[in-house]
Amino acid sequence: MRSETVPGSAGRGLAGRLEAARERAFVGREHERAAFRAALSGDSGVAVLWVHGPGGIGKSTLTRLWVQQARQAGRSVVEIDGRFVTRAPQEFERTAAAVLEDGSAVLVVDSFDQCQWLEGWLRERFLPRLADGALVVLSGRSRPEVEWSVDPGWSQVLAVFELSPLTDEQAAALLAARGVGAAEVPAVAGFAGGNPLALSLAAAVMQHPAAEDRDWTPTGEVLATLMTRLIGDVPSATHRRALEVAAQAYVTTEELLLAALPGEDAGTLFGWLRGLPFVEPSPQGLFPHDAARETLVADLRWRSPQAYEDIRRRLLEVYLGQAREAPDSQMLDAMGRAFYLYRDVPLVGAAYAWSRQGGVQEDAMAAEHLPRVLELSRAAEGEESAALVSYWYARQPQAFHVFHDVRSGEMVAFSAHLVLPVPADPQDLATDPVVAAAWEYSNTTSPARPGEHISITRFAVYPGAYEQPSAVVELNHWRALVEAYRATGRAHDFDVYQDMAAWAARLGTAMADSGRRARVGGATYGLFVNDWRLESFEEWFQAVVTGHVPASVGDQGPVPGRPARPADPGADAVPDREEFDEDVRLALQTWRHPEGFASNRLLRRRFVTSAGGDPAVVLRAMMQEAVDAMRSDLAGVKARAALVATYFSGAPTQEAAARRLGLPFGTYRRHLRAAVARVSDVLWEADVAAR
Repeated sequence: MRSETVPGSAGRGLAGRLEAARERAFVGREHERAAFRAALSGDSGVAVLWVHGPGGIGKSTLTRLWVQQARQAGRSVVEIDGRFVTRAPQEFERTAAAVLEDGSAVLVVDSFDQCQWLEGWLRERFLPRLADGALVVLSGRSRPEVEWSVDPGWSQVLAVFELSPLTDEQAAALLAARGVGAAEVPAVAGFAGGNPLALSLAAAVMQHPAAEDRDWTPTGEVLATLMTRLIGDVPSATHRRALEVAAQAYVTTEELLLAALPGEDAGTLFGWLRGLPFVEPSPQGLFPHDAARETLVADLRWRSPQAYEDIRRRLLEVYLGQAREAPDSQMLDAMGRAFYLYRDVPLVGAAYAWSRQGGVQEDAMAAEHLPRVLELSRAAEGEESAALVSYWYARQPQAFHVFHDVRSGEMVAFSAHLVLPVPADPQDLATDPVVAAAWEYSNTTSPARPGEHISITRFAVYPGAYEQPSAVVELNHWRALVEAYRATGRAHDFDVYQDMAAWAARLGTAMADSGRRARVGGATYGLFVNDWRLESFEEWFQAVVTGHVPASVGDQGPVPGRPARPADPGADAVPDREEFDEDVRLALQTWRHPEGFASNRLLRRRFVTSAGGDPAVVLRAMMQEAVDAMRSDLAGVKARAALVATYFSGAPTQEAAARRLGLPFGTYRRHLRAAVARVSDVLWEADVAAR
């Protein structure tokens, strides 16, 4: 326990110079500073000030400033460090006795969470005896017990301050005050998340000569310090793993812990996480403060990269499963959380913000919303576009959604995700130039065939931030992706933007610029495209987050002379071999999804129907026989293993299948391509023989 009652030290020798420098470098906390000045003057009637927040958030820095303000005001100050308080209340009282006798005294107890067993005694026995005018400051990680707020007496004289992270502007000011150059501020602030300790440690590292001329990343020393100060002691390795799950997941629930840590006591771990001072509860689950989250993630990636990837893989399996199977009300959140796992990927981080507050709420559009929707359309895109909104709402009302501001309730945006089956409707082509351009692209590259459809995010209108990254854009992208993931028979998928250059940069490898342009009113719209027949959604996702070009994006050029299939192929139609191979790939991709498998065009081929019985059962048996036949040679064994791991055993991504097989990703992809080709060859021979 430490007690100090040195009055008015400001301006005296080195101590005064240190205090002056600290005050000049202090950033933010204007509300808290003003509240303390009012308490010192007696204007507020406050006698006890309680400051709480996670480690490194600036509690000690703020209370040190308060101590300085108190001394400058001529007050005597008693300082106590809670880490060294004994279990005897009598000793605490002897040290702090000045505030019971002297109305000008100020008692400051830092690290109060380390002696919080005193809380009830302070409230009931010690603090009611404060001298008139004396002040007490309690500073620690934990918030006050509820008894303080329900007592009408204490509610009048107790002021509670929960310190939040610094704003972006305040973080930049703190770094600038510590000599960090403007070019390095975004990287440092992005890691520190507004946490003053993390910002200050990073600034100290930046000043080291070895840090010059290279991108800043937190060193092991910085991470070790932050882990100690921000996170504190962790009871066990299992608790540490639960922390690491919470750091990667956007929000953490008990069910998520159970899925990510099978066999562990998820309920106990969730309760422990919930009680941590740097973890906030939200309606969706637990949400760590940014600095703690990023410190845990950075420490795990530095300490055990494989463990980091294992946790991310397990969480991705959960989220993609939810995106495919969850009710409509939950599927968008699941897709957003899957991408959040890869927020460190520049392409993903630049497109999404994952606002904790959401900002907007998506709802299905109703007829009474139409006047406001047309008003928004006119404001952002003009009268001609509004006429097309009316046209499409009359034809596909289920495709429209509206967005309400969660604070005001005002409708601020709307979207429409159209599904257009083959063949194209001539009236649609004549009415909407954008839809006509989409069909023209599809028909001149890889035509959508009977039983398939194309999809287009035709409208995404938010006048307040038109075509800018926002919560509306996030939800629109996630809806388009979830619908593509769940769809059967989807060929091309289109997004539409006026600002084509900006969106080409943002979309990167995720979508291809189709090269098609359409004029509506005075505006030109560009169409970006995926072809979902070329790969599974999981394959596309993995390519995007690893910086590769997905197959659905990488080869979108025209295919001269390639005809569309007849409207009714029938059993006697001779398929194009390339189309046949696509049908085989789709059958494998939908192997574990009976509804998708049952819609495959191969089921109508004579080589399947002539066998008698359920075509789906027949086709499965033939494909399984072709797969099993690969065991006859060494190359076939390796190819079969890749195919089984990818399509039959439920690996969520190709990367996961490669890890399961212990193969380099390139080697695995070579074996998988060989396996698919061998299955397709066997089925093609059967099809030719049956003609």
